[in-house]
Amino acid sequence: MTTNPSKYEPISCEFHDLLEVHATKRKPTQIHFFDSDGTAQTRHATITDVFARQGADYLSLSTGETLRLDQLIEVDDAKLANY
Repeated sequence: MTTNPSKYEPISCEFHDLLEVHATKRKPTQIHFFDSDGTAQTRHATITDVFARQGADYLSLSTGETLRLDQLIEVDDAKLANY
């Protein structure tokens, strides 16, 4: 998780590519992330898009939520910290 919620910290290209694969396959995915309060959350949803906006990268979920990529902890057992 980023220590300054207003400053985006880019993630690795390899993990970004993994997210793109999930978005392309459109299969339900287990996603662990930190919310805006720093609390760990989990969703079981489909990644519908990975995109950039105003200097940060995001993904959108089938739940209607949008997550900043540096909030992610793990996606289907792939831990961001390992990339």
